[in-house]
Amino acid sequence: QVQLVESGGGLVQAGGSLRLSCAASGRTLFRYGMGWFRQAPGMEREFVAAISWIGGTTYYADSVQGRFTISRDNAKNTLYLQMNSLKPEDTAVYYCAAGAGGPLFATPAVHEYDYWGQGTQVTVSS
Repeated sequence: QVQLVESGGGLVQAGGSLRLSCAASGRTLFRYGMGWFRQAPGMEREFVAAISWIGGTTYYADSVQGRFTISRDNAKNTLYLQMNSLKPEDTAVYYCAAGAGGPLFATPAVHEYDYWGQGTQVTVSS
């Protein structure tokens, strides 16, 4: 099993930055692809970014392209999301996810992931 715990969320003013972390415990994330998703109140969960185990394959939602950067440290079993130039519409609960799809696995499809964290709140004020 894989347990994922997000951290780093909080309140930030528009234009500011936050870095989210997702720490994995239990089974290591060997060959696991990982992703970040977010969900605002009354909205569906949406894709943010994804990265393969090797790290050479990444995907970003159009809404965050150029502002967010996904990365991982496999030795630390940790996933990161650097968020810059934050906007009020970025306000949501952010979830990390892992999928055992192989070393090149990375997808924006929410249903392809096997494990999920409980989320961390990000609030961007105007």
